[in-house]
Amino acid sequence: MYNAFISHIQQRKLFEPGKRYLLACSGGLDSMALAHLLHTAGIPFELAHVNFGLRDSESDGDEEFVKKWGQGHGIPVHVYRANTKEWAEKNGVSTQMAAREIRYQFFEEIRSKHKLAGIVVAHQEDDQLETIFLNLARGTGIEGLYGMSDRRGELIRPLLSFSRAELAAYAEEVQLAWREDRSNASIDYKRNKLRHQGLPALYSLEPDTRQNLLQSFARLKDTGKAFSGLFELWKVAHVREERGIYFLAYNAINNMPGAATLLYFWLRPFGFNSDQAHALEESLKEIKSGTLFRSMEYEVCLDREELLLYPIATPFSGVELYKGAANFDLPEGHYEVTYGAKPESIDRNPAHAMLDLDCLEFPLQLRSWQEGDRFNPLGMTSEKKLSDFLIDNKVPLPLKKEVKVLVSGNRIAWVVGMRIADWAKVGPVTQKSMHIQKR
Repeated sequence: MYNAFISHIQQRKLFEPGKRYLLACSGGLDSMALAHLLHTAGIPFELAHVNFGLRDSESDGDEEFVKKWGQGHGIPVHVYRANTKEWAEKNGVSTQMAAREIRYQFFEEIRSKHKLAGIVVAHQEDDQLETIFLNLARGTGIEGLYGMSDRRGELIRPLLSFSRAELAAYAEEVQLAWREDRSNASIDYKRNKLRHQGLPALYSLEPDTRQNLLQSFARLKDTGKAFSGLFELWKVAHVREERGIYFLAYNAINNMPGAATLLYFWLRPFGFNSDQAHALEESLKEIKSGTLFRSMEYEVCLDREELLLYPIATPFSGVELYKGAANFDLPEGHYEVTYGAKPESIDRNPAHAMLDLDCLEFPLQLRSWQEGDRFNPLGMTSEKKLSDFLIDNKVPLPLKKEVKVLVSGNRIAWVVGMRIADWAKVGPVTQKSMHIQKR
């Protein structure tokens, strides 16, 4: 096995010459076999062991075993003694999840502190199969069938191509000792039940079932990578972004094979799940403008001709503006206010407002627009519904929600960033002006 291990790590380029690594070592068969392989190969490493305190004297025995092995081979050993049950209760997670969080947090602290090149873990081929089947049992898409990777960031798994049986044979060959965790024989945990009952029953169906499964999952992983590449091309071609809003035309998704999957891969980074993607696909069969889907931070809206994806607007509590105020802030920016005589020229920038000061009733109110709001836009003598004004100006739904108005008394003087009211404009009889500019 040693020669196969060397060939594997060289082919995958898992270790860099001259770099030092951190090996997560429980004292069990897998991690001890990996420790022996790395040491024999001359790859510099240090050991990290977590005593979870879950098996009393047995846990302490594991710790002493790892320490003794490291000392006997001149390898530094880092040990962390954890109160796993207390961690689990404090963080509201299972004991297993607490143990996982504790060990990886500890491993990363040691790696970073000692400037080590990576964290090496002893997951092997049987762990890989168990992980994939557990993912299937929980409900997964194609990525759940990928299993674990040889390398992901700082995490290195050099044994994924080797079975537990191969590691046991290697340990016997080199007369390697290890610690046996009695809890591994229990079927109280899902993984152990799968390991001792589920998978052996499956493997018994045909002599080559295990190998066929490994080959099938490898092909599925390659298929998934091909899909990911094609998806990125589709996204670049059909999704556009303007002012923080993403647009997807209906004709780019309707009647597409696997439309729900395309929608899921597009929306997943924004917190949407696969059930929402399937519901969204169904809604495209009979489009009702204004239909919304929400994640924690984003909304998807069915608009007239496109799907719109955008951040959920932060509620705006309003701003009160007193006469003489020199500036104010809105979520979209900072504004400066100046006062003076009638200006020689009119600022027609819609992001600004030049108003007749004597027409205004202070304090002014800056608030979000509301259904029922009306105002008479500059150039018009009659009022119209603000909702109609926004429709006429083709303001997308997400931007509509962010529209704010400047109110004087009970009249709208300015739809912020769009247009002032005709009654508040600087005109022939204006004596004093108020000039609001976005900076």
